[in-house]
Amino acid sequence: MRNQMAENLDLLAFVRARLAEEEDIAREAGGDGWRTPAEAPGEVHDRTSGIAFVVRSRGYDRHIAFQDPARSLRRIETTRVLLDEYEEISALDTDRPAQDFASGRAVGLGFVVRQMAAEYAGHPDYRVRWLPRFSHWGPPSQE
Repeated sequence: MRNQMAENLDLLAFVRARLAEEEDIAREAGGDGWRTPAEAPGEVHDRTSGIAFVVRSRGYDRHIAFQDPARSLRRIETTRVLLDEYEEISALDTDRPAQDFASGRAVGLGFVVRQMAAEYAGHPDYRVRWLPRFSHWGPPSQE
């Protein structure tokens, strides 16, 4: 079995790669903020008020505009900050962590990073062992 540190670094690399793919897609879409003008239902406009596209199904326009490239880029950037924080202490994220603040922080951030990775569970590089661990704090079992 690979050591936990290498596994955690692979997990980080996987999530970073997926974010880079999303970033490329958002930039290819112009990186702009989109909006849905009240006077033009079904239209999604870019920052220049040009029509980015038109959707005919009710409610899709607002949802699509909400998920605009600019918002995606902001989310990716804030996610990278969290990944950087985890990377600094990922060696402490183990199946049997110490009972100190740093280890608790590592396990907590590790849980969040695993949740992020789970968003891409359908990707061929995703590993089932990256599913979030649910650990209980307390003395190790005496089994």
